[in-house]
Amino acid sequence: MKVQLLATASAAALFALPVSALAQTSEADSPAETTAQNAPRGGKDIIVTATRRTARLQDVPLSVTAFGQEQLDDLGIVGYEGIAQNTPGIVVNRPTQNFNNFTSRGINTNGYSAGLQSAVAIYVDELPISANGNSTILDPNLYDVERVEFLRGPQGTLFGSNSLAGAMRIITKSPDLDDFEASASADIGLTGSSSVRQRYNAMINMPIMTDQLGLRVTGYYRNEDGWIDNIGTGIKDSNSLEAYGGRAILLMRPSDRMTVKLLASYENSKPADSALTNPALGKFVRRSDRPDLFQGKLTNYNVTVNYEFDFAELISSTTLSDYDASFYVDLAGTFAQAFPFALDAYAYDDLFVQETRLVSRTSGPIDWVAGFFYYDKRRTVDFAYRSTQEFLDARGLTGLPDEYYQRFNSYTDQKEIAGFGEVTAHLSDRFWVTGGLRYGSTEVQSFTRGGGYNSNYLTLALLGLSNLPVTIVPINYAEGLKVKANRLSWKASVSWKPVDSLTTYATVSTGFRTPVVNARAGLASVVDPGDLIIPDGAKSDSVTNYEVGLKGRWFDGDLTANLAAYYIDWKDIQVQANRVSDSVQFATNIGAAESYGLEFEFVARPVAGLSLSLNGSFNRAKVTKLTDTEAAISGAELGTRLASPHFQGSGTLRYDFAIGGGKTAFASVNVSHAGSFPNQFPNVPGNPNAASPTYDYTQAWTNTNLYAGTKLGALNLTAYVENLFDASRITYVHPEAFLDGRYARMRPRTVGLRADYRF
Repeated sequence: MKVQLLATASAAALFALPVSALAQTSEADSPAETTAQNAPRGGKDIIVTATRRTARLQDVPLSVTAFGQEQLDDLGIVGYEGIAQNTPGIVVNRPTQNFNNFTSRGINTNGYSAGLQSAVAIYVDELPISANGNSTILDPNLYDVERVEFLRGPQGTLFGSNSLAGAMRIITKSPDLDDFEASASADIGLTGSSSVRQRYNAMINMPIMTDQLGLRVTGYYRNEDGWIDNIGTGIKDSNSLEAYGGRAILLMRPSDRMTVKLLASYENSKPADSALTNPALGKFVRRSDRPDLFQGKLTNYNVTVNYEFDFAELISSTTLSDYDASFYVDLAGTFAQAFPFALDAYAYDDLFVQETRLVSRTSGPIDWVAGFFYYDKRRTVDFAYRSTQEFLDARGLTGLPDEYYQRFNSYTDQKEIAGFGEVTAHLSDRFWVTGGLRYGSTEVQSFTRGGGYNSNYLTLALLGLSNLPVTIVPINYAEGLKVKANRLSWKASVSWKPVDSLTTYATVSTGFRTPVVNARAGLASVVDPGDLIIPDGAKSDSVTNYEVGLKGRWFDGDLTANLAAYYIDWKDIQVQANRVSDSVQFATNIGAAESYGLEFEFVARPVAGLSLSLNGSFNRAKVTKLTDTEAAISGAELGTRLASPHFQGSGTLRYDFAIGGGKTAFASVNVSHAGSFPNQFPNVPGNPNAASPTYDYTQAWTNTNLYAGTKLGALNLTAYVENLFDASRITYVHPEAFLDGRYARMRPRTVGLRADYRF
């Protein structure tokens, strides 16, 4: 009877009900409860903190998906790709390691977003690590985390600017003050026929003073062979990876009301080359004169203090962070490899983040949170454009101090200060309303330090001139324009429970991105002085998200089904554009776009040991407002499709069973799929009558993973096959012509064994 009821309810859920957020556990700042989220195992009531308060998932009026450590391990998720493949409405544009840009609910014009902030904010605990789209963004290690959660739709009220389309949070696990714990994991895999993948993790938790002082230390090391051959450097399997790091968390509880957490972490990710390929050269072949390097080192220090008053809990989080990143890329594709042209850039980020908030603790009809946020970031970049000494000698070009024909240093200061609050009024046990506001001020300014130089190397190389001295011109100090913006984000929702097992909600929420400064602001065209003057920059763009949802939970959690339908109005879209007369690139705003769709998540456990998880999204996103001038400078057309698939989703079928002696085993299959989508606007920016030669589509892809394992007391053994059918579909197409290789493909079939030991 239960199976029949589950089947009937499952069908109803899939066609009339589905999903919006399936899981999460409690957060370090509200450690009251911990439960598994949308894992195939569990069935307990799900507790979430996406609204900065502890609440049942069924009562939270927004779309959230979360992964606890158990589910991350079950699905073999170690980075952004796995998160995106198993989260409805999410695509990660990932040409190579440490180069990531999320698309949520279709809000993206291309996967590169050069010079523009990512539309999805990424956090490690309280530290925002997302940056502009063409920056190196670290792939953080996901071992021994409390959970990873993805909030879809704008999160402007609680997470501020640059959470235009969503926010992803990686929440680390705090020390246990009572029990000693330790764990270790070793994962050995073989990609293709010869590329070995090694991943090692370890954790130790020590209660130094029971219930008062504890230390948790985590470390990891990854050494992975590549599978891309670079014919320019002559290196086979060139995109190998070495990554290592760790974190230490000290938790102190000086009183029953107060806790203090000190965190220090370090991660160093060093891929040896890019994974972007050139299909004209072969399936897994690329060409660059030297390895393209997107490497990053992240150091993070945090102090979080929690104090419980009778009426509220005070949480203060202070973070200092340094992030050093390389961006070394061969640009010779710009001129069809006619001569050497490359950029060796190194960036240094210094961040300070402070957030203080009060969260209500009373049991009355009103729940609330109020807080203050301050963010200060300086990004310093050393730019070094180079030729090669061999080319300079062969052409007889002299006068440069070395192979670099242009060097300069610049830095950008960005500040944000904001106050925020959210209130929920429970008008009855079955009806409540929520409202939230955030008012903030952002400020951005760029500077060029003096002492650098430029030259006429590109002119000499393009014209084929030889045996001439290169003219060097000094680069002087320059102060860019200061761009300020004051913005108000707001959210309003109503929730109603017609029965105990079903919650409905309707939400309107807003979000925005910070403004962008143009380095060449005020510059006139030497080709056509009557053409437009390069503007100061791009002002903030904004979205308004209209969403309705249903969340159902039956049979003590053995059946869960959630659904969200949304419509997003995106105004003043930030884009990279070109001036028509001389093709100078700059950031500006164009018209408007809309995105609408349906997201669903579904979990069923019809019989003991068997579980089925399904999630997916249907989306349509296009440009809806565009002037002729905006079309000319951006390459867009009215009705142009945005860079997101029409359908994306995944499913997991798992069976757990006893094998005797208290031991268990399992087998599971995970299948994920994403449709094709355009990589950019269809026309040449600055020349609206010419189809862009770099315009292309990704390929629809399906990835199938198999897992089987056993639990032998403290030891878990898992054998796996990732990309079972060895698909090699194109998942990303770079929109810029300067790269010789612009296509990213699925990782080849990988077979491996993972051992996890916990005691």
